[in-house]
Parts: sequence; C-alpha cells; structure tokens
Amino acid sequence: MDKFWLASYPAGVPAEIDIDEYASLRDVIEESFANFPTRPAFTSMGRSLTFRDLDALSAGFGAWLQAQGLERGARVAVMMPNILQYPVAMFGTLRAGYTVVNVNPLYTARELEHQLVDSGAEVIVVVENFAHTLAEVVARTKVRQVVVTSIGEMLGLKGILVDFVLRHVKKVVPAWSLPGAIRLADALADGRRRALSRVPIGHDDIAFLQYTGGTTGIAKGAILLHRNIVANLLQSRAWVRPFLGTENRQVVITPLPLYHIFSLTANCLLFMTLGGENVLIANPRDIPALVREMARYRFTAITGVNTLFNALLNNADFAKLDFSSLAFTLGGGMAVQEAVARRWKDVTGVTLSEAYGLTETSPGATVNPLDLAAYNGSIGLPIPSTEIVLRDDAGRDVPLGEPGEVCIRGPQVMAGYWNRPDETAKAIYPDGFFASGDIGVMDARGYIRIVDRKKDMILVSGFNVYPNEIEAVVAEHPAILECAVVGAPDRKSGEAVKLFAVKRDPTLTAEDLLRFCRERLTGYKVPRDVEFRAELPKSNVGKILRRELRDEARRAASA
Repeated sequence: MDKFWLASYPAGVPAEIDIDEYASLRDVIEESFANFPTRPAFTSMGRSLTFRDLDALSAGFGAWLQAQGLERGARVAVMMPNILQYPVAMFGTLRAGYTVVNVNPLYTARELEHQLVDSGAEVIVVVENFAHTLAEVVARTKVRQVVVTSIGEMLGLKGILVDFVLRHVKKVVPAWSLPGAIRLADALADGRRRALSRVPIGHDDIAFLQYTGGTTGIAKGAILLHRNIVANLLQSRAWVRPFLGTENRQVVITPLPLYHIFSLTANCLLFMTLGGENVLIANPRDIPALVREMARYRFTAITGVNTLFNALLNNADFAKLDFSSLAFTLGGGMAVQEAVARRWKDVTGVTLSEAYGLTETSPGATVNPLDLAAYNGSIGLPIPSTEIVLRDDAGRDVPLGEPGEVCIRGPQVMAGYWNRPDETAKAIYPDGFFASGDIGVMDARGYIRIVDRKKDMILVSGFNVYPNEIEAVVAEHPAILECAVVGAPDRKSGEAVKLFAVKRDPTLTAEDLLRFCRERLTGYKVPRDVEFRAELPKSNVGKILRRELRDEARRAASA
C-alpha cells in the first residue's frame, strides 16, 4: 500500500525495521546485560539493580523455574506492582523459555481465578499484600507452585523497615495461607546453585499472554509472540533515538505498572536496550510521594496517561522540579486532553506527545514526532513497518478525511486471542489488519485523530456524539479537575449526553458548566445532565472507566 505518511516522518526515523535483528527477547535482554553491566537498570525506593545484578538474579530465577519440571512454553504468572522483583521474575521467565502472564495485583478473586484458569498458569509469583486473594482461588486453578515476596525484599536494610510498616503499622498485608509456597529469596538461592539451560526460543514462541478487555467484558489473553514484542521494541527505539537529549544516561520515570503493556514496552524494554534506568513507582496514586521521588533524579523521559499528567500539574511542588534534562514526554492509554497538554508545556517546557496503541499491537501503532512545537490533537503517524487503514462497518476502506475504524497491520500485531479463535476472527481481517474498535480520521499528511471508541459513541436523535470532543471542551473550564461523558437512555432522543465531573472550584454549579458548553458546542452535544463527583472510577493505570459510569446512568434511568 502507499505509505504516504512517510513523507511526514522526522529526520532520522527509518521507514522499516529489521525484525531479524534479534531472534527473541532473550537476545535483547542478554545483549543489554553485556553492553551495560555497571549501569543501574531499575531503581525502586532508592535501591538500584545494575544490569549485572539483573543478569545474575534473573538467571537464578530462570534456573529455579527449569528445575520445577515445567514444559517449554509453560505459563508463569507475575502478580506484583512496580518493585525490583518484577523485572527479575519477568526476565527470568523469558530467559528460561516460558511465557509471562502479567496479572494486575488489584484483581478481585473472581478476576484472578478467571485469568489463572484461562491461561493455565502453573507457577505464580505474588507479593504478600495480595496473597490472600490468591489463597481464595488457587485450589481451582492449575497453579502448582506459588512464590511469595514482600515489597521490601530487595531493598536491603530499608526493606526490613518498609515491610514492618506495611505489615504492622499500615496493616495492608492481610493474613494468608498458601501451603507449599516458597519465598522468592529461597527460590533465588536454589537457582543460583544451578545453571540456566539455554533452551531454543524463536520468533514464533509466546512471550506474553497479556489480558485485555476486562473493562468491557470477559478478559481475553492476547497472544504476544517474541516476534511481536521484538518488533514493537525496535519500532519504538527507531522513533525515539533521534530525539534523545545530550544526557549520557537515560533515566525514565515509570509510574504506570510494568504489568501493563504500555509501560512494559515503552519503559521497561525500550530503555533497557538504551542502557537506561527505569525509576519504578510502586504507587503512582500518591502524587506527593511521586513528585518527591522525581526530584531525586535528572530524568530524561516520563510516560503516563492524561489523568496522571493532570494530577501532577495540580500538585504545587511539581512545578518546582528541574526539567532541564527532560527530552520527551509520552502520553498514551487514553486521550490526552488539550488543556492538560497545554499546561504541561507551560510548566515543563516540553511538548506532551501523544502515542496510540493497544494490548493487541504490543502496544505501539502510531506516535507523534517527539519534537513537536505544540500539542496537535492527533495520535501521530503510523510507526515504521506499520500500515493503517480506516474502514467502515462493512469492512471497506473509507476515503481520506472520512471517519472510520482504525485498522492496523504490522509485525507487532498479536497472533490472536488465547483459546478464542472466534474472537480472533472478529478482530483480525483475512488480510491481517487488526480492527481496533476506535474511530479515527486520517489527514493528507498521515496524521490520525481519534474521534472516539466505537462502543462509547452516543446516538442523540440520529446524530453521532463523541465523548472525547465534549470532555475536551469541559476540561478547558478552569474550575474542572476531571470529567467523563457517557450516553444515558432518553425517551425522546434515544440517548442523551450525561456529564460526570470533579470540581477544582467548589463554587462551580451545573448551570455554570452547561452555559460554558452551550457557548462551545452545538445543541445536541450539550450535556442534558451534570453530576458532580468527588472522584471518577479509574482502571489500574488511571484510565477513567466510562463503562462503569454508563452502567450507573442506565440503572438510574430505569429506576
């Protein structure tokens, strides 16, 4: 196809990547260990692991896994926040020839049981804070070995204090019982006495079962092969290299959880290949603590979601940080609002560049040039070795400039959904294009603007209304902190626009807000109802959950 967007590529970014540069993620990982042995790779709560440390620890964990008699490709679940043990367990699993099943530690027992049963995981590494949830369901799964760790296990003497506070002062470690469980320290000690066998691993082996769709239905496991992750890593690296600053060492602030595909690829893996340091933030919702941690580093990059950037900007101490080394800021996971992007540029001096992708695309599909003068409202251009078309409901390509479903083809697109060939067939066209479920418009330069999620679109008296547009307008109001728009049932118009909002100024009234909207939106787009909340429901990465709000609005309408 005609990749006309290549004419808009920044200087130094290639049109294609060479997927054969690495045979597997193991080669990527071990190359970084060899190239940067003495550099800090991951830092948490002031304690760092060098690449050499990570090499030894992950090899030990991989050797211990191999000693458990697992077959090649067996699934190993990893259930922990951003702490040093995560890269140890994740890299060890991959190097040993097994598949990583990333698990959100905040899952309920029902959600955890579904993921463990569906994936067929045989081993799980869990932080003790969440071991009680695992204890409820483990007997109904195929898990035969549980490895338990604590938040402070790899923090040295400081870790003893951290664990004491969590267990006895804050009391956030509920009682649990998992007969036969082994401590991670014991598994590592055993593994260090063994040799890690170099089993064959290739492009077509499964690296991750990455679960998605939990907020819209039953979670499905996206099959991400070594080929998919290696490709997206190379695509991302090709894009960012021309824009890196003059700092000799890259330091990325990593507030989003590594078990989420955005942070996993864009932070953990990408910066590892650059010899960079990931500063891991275990609890990004504690904004004051996050700002204090950021103050300790000359960070060169930060990634996040719109709600995180907004929260940082509303912290008085954030503006006092030193941003002189910041080379780029990357937003993804949800739409970046212009009001937030404008304030980010004012405070940091760096443009907030928006990227786009999905779990099913490992995740990157498009990204803006990282030297944009200002936020442009788009999700950028298709990245190297990627093709994008926009299609209508009948699967036909729409003319340039017309809205259509964003469909993506490239080496980063998943192999399919685990044990769900029917869902795979619905998601991937016979010609290999993955249907994203997002409605977008592409301009003559190749830049794409997302209109909205297909499922979130509101139909008001036959008119299509896109929540993103209304939310962007509402976010411009100086008295608004956060907002979300959903469709509520309406007898006259079929659906009506309902606005949920969090006030920055307690004196703001619904009528004030509606008057603001009427001045900026055509009549059918103006919210019919405004409901103020103290906070909005969010996912584990801070993405506002419209589905929960939409369900509430529908229940209220039927009451």
